[in-house]
Amino acid sequence: MPACDHPAGDTADVRVPVLIVGGGPAGLAASLALSRYGVRHLLVNKHRGTAHTPRAHLLNQRTGEILRDLGVEQRVLDRATPPELLANHVFMSTFTGTEVARLDAYGNGPDRIGDYRAASPARMCNLPQHLLEPILAEAVEEAGVGELRFGQEFLSLTQDEKGVTALVRDRGSGREYTVRSDYLVGADGARSRVLRQLGLGLTGADGVAQAVSVWFEADLSRYAAHRPGILYVGAVPGRPPTDGRVFVSVRPWDEWVFLSFPHPDEPLDLDDHEAVLARIRESIGDDSIPVRIKNISPWEVNGTVAERYSAGRVFCVGDAVHQGPPTNGLGLNSAVADSFNLCWKLKLVLDGPAGPGLLDTYHSERHPVGRQVVDRAFRSMADLLAVPQALGFTEGQSAREQLRILGSLHDDTEEARARGEALAAATRRINYQVNAHGVELGYRYRTGATVPDHTPEPDPDRDPELYYRPTTWPGAHVPHAWLEDGRRRCSTLDIVGHGTFVLLTGPGGKAWHAAAREAARLTGVELTVRVIGSPEGLRDPYGAWAEVREVAADGCVLVRPDAHVAWRAADSGRARELPGVMARLLRIGVAEAGAGR
Repeated sequence: MPACDHPAGDTADVRVPVLIVGGGPAGLAASLALSRYGVRHLLVNKHRGTAHTPRAHLLNQRTGEILRDLGVEQRVLDRATPPELLANHVFMSTFTGTEVARLDAYGNGPDRIGDYRAASPARMCNLPQHLLEPILAEAVEEAGVGELRFGQEFLSLTQDEKGVTALVRDRGSGREYTVRSDYLVGADGARSRVLRQLGLGLTGADGVAQAVSVWFEADLSRYAAHRPGILYVGAVPGRPPTDGRVFVSVRPWDEWVFLSFPHPDEPLDLDDHEAVLARIRESIGDDSIPVRIKNISPWEVNGTVAERYSAGRVFCVGDAVHQGPPTNGLGLNSAVADSFNLCWKLKLVLDGPAGPGLLDTYHSERHPVGRQVVDRAFRSMADLLAVPQALGFTEGQSAREQLRILGSLHDDTEEARARGEALAAATRRINYQVNAHGVELGYRYRTGATVPDHTPEPDPDRDPELYYRPTTWPGAHVPHAWLEDGRRRCSTLDIVGHGTFVLLTGPGGKAWHAAAREAARLTGVELTVRVIGSPEGLRDPYGAWAEVREVAADGCVLVRPDAHVAWRAADSGRARELPGVMARLLRIGVAEAGAGR
């Protein structure tokens, strides 16, 4: 059904529960989530279609879980480069020159593959933005709940106690119209007009570095297929150490993005395609390979986080509120998670069971995550510079001198051994870019839509950035465990989410059924009870859930619609607390919850 109270395409004033401004991954993820929850909405995007260049590309496991919940995981995997072709992170002089170092990446190493497989039913993959966005848009259209309008530019907004009025211009006709909504989601990227309209500032640094991305076609299979990866980092001999050259695999092995940071003393004329081609060929090291440029995009590296993610009835997601370097590939993934966090809360507030205070938890939960991912990406960018430093590359060195250094790396000399040790230490630091499993999957909401169980937060048993530690501590992502439903294999992630609160219990947990019915009666929010480990419920054939649940078999783990733990109880003796817990989560008083519900 159409999202608006007027026919699709009509530029007269419209009325809709939610207006989304921006049609990138954050906006489309919000649109798809609201569609799955049955919330009518309108998405406006100033561009005439979805992304036309690769842009962001790496999808981590948490994003895979979200796409799984939203019903598009398999479509994405069918188009994506699979994780085994992400296996390496390569440091080199040029593609044809000396390989400096190579790391196992994205959970593909023998010491990490078990960690990644045990942590999630989803797999990492590589799918550039220009291929991902059409999948999301197609799913929104199929759902028939929301409307996507491209070529529509958001101009301004005003808000009052009852809603938000946005002014939008059709870029084709020039006509302006207003959209009245209960809530507005600003997903309009860096330099967000929505954020500026709210008067919310950004903290951090803009314009830290200037970069150029060149999307091109060239068959580099002879240099890449034997060491498959998505990132090949070059340092052309004779160039300054800060003049990094990065090749990003878009589609193996003939479609690439060449990312470079031209030295300020040698600016690159982007209108001079021959100069750009020369830079690419120099970095490949093989002039015989045909290269066809598809797009050239200048941009700048920022490191900013919004002071607040929301004001009144307006909420900002994605690059509008956090922008960092592309290292770690956290930008798109965090954007999708922002939207997933927000949309179930919008659903419950719009439908009436939840109080508006639930929406305040969006900022309190996602702001610390945004700060963390920007800080991590900046540290990873700095770590990259340690590799040429370990080699002994300095400003002003000649190509001949640097080639001599590269040629002597494996000599039987004290100098070579010292360089080798420094290089090993430098490349180990890159693990924090390509194997940061704890950052990707292990963030916890320490304040927000959770109810404490008064147990201390678990201490990490390994480096918390590199390693994900499963826990049911309130605020954490619910641990993955393989279960059996009849003869069907499923994950704990498959039996939660989908817009619902789910209570997980086990043998002896019968009291939770009555408590869930009472909580639903009191709050108006249905609560699904799933029994794990008993004949009438889901089987735990490997004992995996019993190992990670951290409560007794008759206890409970209450899981929010976004698969984060809301509350837990050690045993069924606390079942009577559940109605009050749900009222606290929904930001309604117990008396209010019972009135008229």
